[in-house]
Amino acid sequence: MASRVELTPAAAQLLRKLGGDHGSLMFHQSGGCCDGSAPMCFPAGEFRTGGSDVLLAELPVEGLDQPVSFWMSTSQFERWRHTHLTVDVVQGRGSGFSLEAPEGVRFLIRSRLLTEEESAALDG
Repeated sequence: MASRVELTPAAAQLLRKLGGDHGSLMFHQSGGCCDGSAPMCFPAGEFRTGGSDVLLAELPVEGLDQPVSFWMSTSQFERWRHTHLTVDVVQGRGSGFSLEAPEGVRFLIRSRLLTEEESAALDG
């Protein structure tokens, strides 16, 4: 099954820890500014989404009761709709607003172009 977003094992492990500390989680892909372009992790519902946002995925994480939703602004999605996103985690200072910041790591996105088959399945 085609998906626009997936997690690395390291990202899933960190989400299990964060979920244990904060409950249900969500991501919103930052479009820049003071956050850079990092996926920002929040307790579910803390970042308000609306008509100007697109839900790209509900990511199941073993050990969490609820999938982790992954959101992006509609305008950014229009520019990124041809990409597959992989959420990873690396050493370094995360955003002060994202839940992983105190852990000494940060989430980041690795991307690749969708294949023709993936694009057809996702956009069809």
